Amino acid sequence: MGSTQASVRIGVVGLGNIAQQHIRNLVEGHVAGAVLTATCSRSQRPDGLAASVAHYQDYRELVDSESCDAIVVATPTNSHLDIGRAVLDANLHIMMEKPMGLSIQEGESLLSRCTPNSVAALMLNQRADPLFLRMKEIIESSILGDLIRINWCMTNWFRPEIYFQVSDWRATWRGEGGGVLVNQCIHNLDILQWLCGMPKSVRAHCQFGRFHEVEVEDDVTAYLEYENGATGVFVGSTGEAPGVNRFEVIGDAGSLVFDGTRLSLAQNTPSTAVFNRTTKQMFGMPATVTDVLAIDRKVNQHAVLMQNFVNAIREDEPLIAPLAEGLRSLSIANAMLLSTWQQRTIEFPIDAGEYQVYLQTKIDQSSLRVKADVEAEINMDSSYR
Repeated sequence: MGSTQASVRIGVVGLGNIAQQHIRNLVEGHVAGAVLTATCSRSQRPDGLAASVAHYQDYRELVDSESCDAIVVATPTNSHLDIGRAVLDANLHIMMEKPMGLSIQEGESLLSRCTPNSVAALMLNQRADPLFLRMKEIIESSILGDLIRINWCMTNWFRPEIYFQVSDWRATWRGEGGGVLVNQCIHNLDILQWLCGMPKSVRAHCQFGRFHEVEVEDDVTAYLEYENGATGVFVGSTGEAPGVNRFEVIGDAGSLVFDGTRLSLAQNTPSTAVFNRTTKQMFGMPATVTDVLAIDRKVNQHAVLMQNFVNAIREDEPLIAPLAEGLRSLSIANAMLLSTWQQRTIEFPIDAGEYQVYLQTKIDQSSLRVKADVEAEINMDSSYR
């Protein structure tokens, strides 16, 4: 690390939808101090923006090529562990697409390859969303007081059947290690713990293939408990349209509510607990002032995370989303699945080995699907609701 090199040479492994977005950000100059020098995929050399850079069909050849300082891994989840190990063992920096692996055990194995000189980041791009940055600022300021309840109904991740049909790995235990929890809602689980901390336990109810012809979970309802007595409910689904995105963080002194469009901050005077103990009004309630906060959410989240990654390599800038923090959201997702399979409450930290046994059983019974012979219409902007 350091600021001696002019530009960080970056290679991208994978040429799918999200990889193409990273390539565009690099080639179109949205990431200062970085240059795309190579791509890698099992397919032939890509057309368009990346046509002029070196292309490899084996990630090991790319890693050994000495053409890159850092590698972006944007491949199916079941390949993250092997590619990540190769990158880190070659003393290259890594930006991994979410999730970091199929399970906590895979994530821990990957982290064991990191060295003090490794810049290892995870593309948890919603940490760059001004909405969540404002929420984090408010929560950490203690304006809300002690947290009492957290509810997030996040069901506007709708995916039609073709989304799964054109992929051989999505929504399979073998290819992805899960469904809505480890693909779409991994972002929400990360934001949930980033803002409110890790729960102490979870009891979840996952439904498998409820809305789609898939073997993994596509609908989840979970009850969370926290060390301070706060409780929470998390709901995620890829089967509802138009779906709901409502996030409520309730504290003793106020609340934050995002209704999918607006963020409202309510503040109580006095706090609920103080009013509860001191009022003589049988049906009274603390005085409340509610403000709607104006937030401009127009930001290239992926470019922000990539810029931060490059700055960390060149200037030792602290990472917004260190790879190690990916274990937290992955742990919550794994715990929700384990809770469903065992029909019981799971305490944190969960037993990574126990979960791996259950997951491996699912993987052994799973197989990658045959891709449908159909051309899908792709608009990535529609993915970020």
